[in-house]
Amino acid sequence: MAVSASNPLPGDMSLDRATLEAVLGSLVAQLDSYVFPEVAEKIQSDLEQRWSAGGYGDMTGGQQLADTLTAQLQQLSGDRNLQLHFSPAPLPHLEPETAPDPEELDRQYQASRRRNFDLNKIERLGGNIGYIQLFSFEPPEFAGDALAAAMTLVAHTDALILDLRHNQGGSPATVALLCSYLLPAHPPVHLNDLYWSETDETHQWWTVPYVAGQRYLNRPVFVLTSPATFSAAEEFAYNLQALKRATVVGETTRGGANPGRGFRLHDHFWVFMPMGQAINPVTGSNWDGTGVLPDVKVPTEIALETAHLILLNQLLEAGAEGSARRELEETLPRVERSLQQRRQDLIANLGGPT
Repeated sequence: MAVSASNPLPGDMSLDRATLEAVLGSLVAQLDSYVFPEVAEKIQSDLEQRWSAGGYGDMTGGQQLADTLTAQLQQLSGDRNLQLHFSPAPLPHLEPETAPDPEELDRQYQASRRRNFDLNKIERLGGNIGYIQLFSFEPPEFAGDALAAAMTLVAHTDALILDLRHNQGGSPATVALLCSYLLPAHPPVHLNDLYWSETDETHQWWTVPYVAGQRYLNRPVFVLTSPATFSAAEEFAYNLQALKRATVVGETTRGGANPGRGFRLHDHFWVFMPMGQAINPVTGSNWDGTGVLPDVKVPTEIALETAHLILLNQLLEAGAEGSARRELEETLPRVERSLQQRRQDLIANLGGPT
């Protein structure tokens, strides 16, 4: 379908030169707040040169402009967190420190509650291995009780798999809370720092001394990742990997480490801009741009079966006895067959030889 200035897609809006100039001008000015000043100057110069040379004249709709500018911003910066967004509805004027509206907070809580705070699945897998599938890190004031219940349900398993393959982030406070379940209460463990360039301040994140559920200590923990794993979910995997508390299985994550917030540019456009930088106290670096590299690299589709099989073998090698050993020995061939079948299905779907 051809799209013209007079015929934008449904839910889109037509662009005129005044709107283009307003959005680009606001974006260039707002980039002064970007966490990396040298990169910001590079982007500002590029955008101004393109506009002066008659660029963006072929932009006809709001979503097209947002997609185009996002691609350019990310190409110039290498930062996947830097994104321009289009809103068909007019955006409200909100100050950064505006207190959340109680009704809006309740609406968010009820929506999160309906999704079980994105604790999508909690199971005991064969061989007495716990499994938690987590779709996001909802704020601790929302998800704290549900996380405590989940950790209580897996408390008596011999190993734990945390599935973050579909998790695109959330609250760093919840990352610290869930990490606390997997590490001793004392001494506290330094997990991550967030440096905020705007205020020249550093926020340190540590494990907490009290958790409402049962801690999960001295047992293997595996974390599943994929190219969709992003932001706070990446921090969780990176923290535990750096501390040698978890084995990461799957594919390299998306690579977004630097936190920020949204800025209103226009009635229908806003930009998410990193204002801070994650600094891991163990590595002195972060996963921005590179993603979290798995310890065991396998396609996303077979990460669960791969982790399950590795853990079954580890538990057998550790000398399990009696009924525990019998369950491991009975489960092992079933998981091997399942993994083999999924590998064949994956090859078939890719059009390769079976």
